[in-house]
Amino acid sequence: MTHRFVAFAGALAVVIAAGSPAPASQTPPRTLDGQPNLQGIWTNSTLTPLERPRELAGKEFFSEKEAADYEKQARERNNGDRRDSNAEADLTVGYNDVWWDRGTRVVSTRRTSIIVDPPDGRIPPLTPDAQKKEAARAEARRLHPADGPEDRSLDDRCIVRRNAGPPMLPAGYNNNYQIFQTPEYVVILIEMIHDVRLIPLKARPHLPGQVHQWLGDSLGRWEGDTLVVDTTNFTDQTNFRGSGDHLHVTERFTRVDENTLLYRFTVDDAQSFTRPWSGEIPMTKAEGPIFEYACHEGNRSMDYILSAARAEEKAAREAEKASFDKR
Repeated sequence: MTHRFVAFAGALAVVIAAGSPAPASQTPPRTLDGQPNLQGIWTNSTLTPLERPRELAGKEFFSEKEAADYEKQARERNNGDRRDSNAEADLTVGYNDVWWDRGTRVVSTRRTSIIVDPPDGRIPPLTPDAQKKEAARAEARRLHPADGPEDRSLDDRCIVRRNAGPPMLPAGYNNNYQIFQTPEYVVILIEMIHDVRLIPLKARPHLPGQVHQWLGDSLGRWEGDTLVVDTTNFTDQTNFRGSGDHLHVTERFTRVDENTLLYRFTVDDAQSFTRPWSGEIPMTKAEGPIFEYACHEGNRSMDYILSAARAEEKAAREAEKASFDKR
């Protein structure tokens, strides 16, 4: 039994005993030990794009009608039940529309992007060094798309998905998070690939610089009624939007009412981005429960990816041989 599991189990037991209902007032609800109560199941599903579309340059907010129109267009564009293209496009869509959970919260926030800083709502340009690394990664993917599992993305390998964070950004589905608290830890259970973020609240330094983790090393602290989580020690394979192993993410969780948890984040990586950038998403209460997300357990996805690559290589060799024999 791992230390991580023991801590999580302990956290869960204390939460069951210590959780308190939210009072009907503007004061954030409290746990029995006096912390702001962030516990519950929350979703960050939204149709608001991470970056502001270029055609909306200079427009930070939609009008109510514009938000409704954008939401309608996005749903029609992404409808998984449409099968009016070619077979390859249909295969890429994969699921029927009932499986997707893209949210309906463009209207509620009316923001044209999750990113709130820079003011243009766009991710800042990569530094020259980061651009070179991105080009090298792209070339490696082109030359060696599936020599082995290690050539595939962390998503394909079911190691970690981007909505696990940090920062925790919405995906097409499974955008649910369950938060537990104890006096010493905040625990976030992520439905996608059932990752768990165990965030200590007791002051301590980050892990040594040579130690890197898929989700980084997170430390939490309270600033008034806001939980601030500081995360460093990422791997360079995490590669969040072009980031490297110097990625530093600061998250802020604030319970603003019974059904809303305001989530704000700042991404800072001077080696990769020309400036820090920030975003915010209002997470809303979800009914739950959180289900198991089995990524590769019991299926053959990676086998198919690699065997298909071998079949393509064999076909290419045979075609080359046939062409040579005709000469």
